[in-house]
Order: sequence, then structure tokens, then C-alpha cells
Amino acid sequence: MTIGKIQRAKLRDVWANEAQDFTPWLQENIDELAEVTNLNLTAVEREQSAGSFNVDLVADGDSGLVVIENQLERSNHDHLGKVLTYLAQLGASTAIWIVSDPRPEHVTAISWLNDSSTSDFYLVKIEAVKIADSPPAALFTLITGPSEESASASEAKRELNDRQKMRLKFWTNLLTHSKQRTKLHSGISPTSAGWIGSGAGLPSGLSLNYVVRTNDARVELYIDGGTDSDDENLNQFQKIFASKDQIEARFDDQIVWEPLDGKRACRISSVVAGGGWKDEEIWDDIATDLVDRMIKFERAIKPFAK
Repeated sequence: MTIGKIQRAKLRDVWANEAQDFTPWLQENIDELAEVTNLNLTAVEREQSAGSFNVDLVADGDSGLVVIENQLERSNHDHLGKVLTYLAQLGASTAIWIVSDPRPEHVTAISWLNDSSTSDFYLVKIEAVKIADSPPAALFTLITGPSEESASASEAKRELNDRQKMRLKFWTNLLTHSKQRTKLHSGISPTSAGWIGSGAGLPSGLSLNYVVRTNDARVELYIDGGTDSDDENLNQFQKIFASKDQIEARFDDQIVWEPLDGKRACRISSVVAGGGWKDEEIWDDIATDLVDRMIKFERAIKPFAK
């Protein structure tokens, strides 16, 4: 049996012009790229506009648009910039960068993008091979792409980003309600965090906070004088707790007393169990309840906190 030897051919001998030869060929033979990336690529279009630029190829993928940037030479920063620009302009979920010679720095960059971004990035090496006098064939090799770990991390980042956006909207709505009723939190701005708070004229280390979680929210007095104040925090909590009956009578609602054993800070709170940041349809009701509760809570507890 005679076994032939694979020989590399020069890419420019096979596809003289990247835009006029290689890109149309790839459009017609997209299955070869789909196989090496394990992606389902359909409805492939050439030279689609992305602002003032044109993307080499755009395809439909399982999770959205896929942009494909071809470079029949060694990878460079210019083409990496194009990949990111096209991805952002078209709102694509996946980018494939095809090069003949991937630089180690760009392999690292694509790996980093997969770990830190919610999009998927593939770096693919293209070669032309033949055996003896056979016609040349394209050989695609996946250099780096999203792993299961990076996909899980990206999904977690996507969920975190969505949560932060929702909390920012939640606090914007709540502060609008609050500023119509009280000046307690009039000097703060909405954030994407799970809480917002104000010193509200209380001694140092004490703050009146709103806290929101997925399905509930609360108002609280948070006691935290700093990293070296564990005993002082607990002493402050106990001084206020000594007036528990009077405070609860003034508040006329349930209060939760938490010395938070094993932690530095202490908390005194009242919970709204009717919904949290996920329940956007009732945000106005939640905000009304929280602001009413905060006004009563501050009046009940502030004399004893001072």
C-alpha cells in the first residue's frame, strides 16, 4: 500500500485574493468551518454592513448572529479590533477569526475574552494541503474557543449583569417614590448593588438602608463602625436592644433583631415579603411599602440609636 505525504501549499497560490477568492469559497463551503467549530452555521451572507465597515461573513448560529473575519496571514491587532467592532455593531453572540498564523498573544487574548465576556470567540487556523498532485484542500484547525468552564462563567456573568440592571431600575423607581415623601435618602443616587443607605444624621457607624433581594426587600439599621469595632458594634446593638419594647411599640410592626454572631456588624430590620427586584410588575407597591416602613422605622429607632 502506498501512503501519500501531506504537503502544505501556499495560501495565496490557492486563494490569490482574500475578499474575491477565499471569502466566496468559504461561503459555499461553510460546513467545513462548522465542523471544526462544532457550530450550526446557516444563512451565510457576505460583506454585510457594520456601521462604516463590512463584515467578511455573517451567519445564523444556534444562539444568534455569528461574525466571521478572514485573515490569510499572521494575526494582528487590526483584525482583532475588527472582530470586536463587528461583534458590537451587529449585536452578535459569536465571533470566528480565521488566520494563517495565530500569534501566541492573540491566542491568549481570545481565551481571555471567552473567560470574561458573555460572547463566544473562536480562533481558527487555515492551511492549504495536498497529496502529490492532488488538488489543494483547506485544513481548518481550532486553536482556541469557549470551553465548558468559560461557557458556565459567561452564563454566570450574563445573569449577574441582568441582575445588576434590574436592581439599578428598582432603586431608581424606589428613590423616586422616596423623594416625594421624605428627605431621608434624598442625597443618594441609584446603584446596581443590593442595598442603598444613608447615615441620616445618625452617629458614625450607623446607617439606615434599603435592601432588596430576588423575592423580598427590607429596611434596616446597619451597625458597623469598621474593621476594629466588633465589640463596639455589639455594644451599640445591645444598647438599642435594651429599648426593644418601646421601639416595637412605636413602630407597630414586626422587627427582626440580629446581632449577627460571628460577623463584625449587627442589624435591626423589618422585612417586606411581598416581592423583590424580580417582581417588576409590583415595584410601585413594593416601593410604597418600603418608604412607609422606612419613615416609621426611622422615627421609632432614631431616638434610641442616638
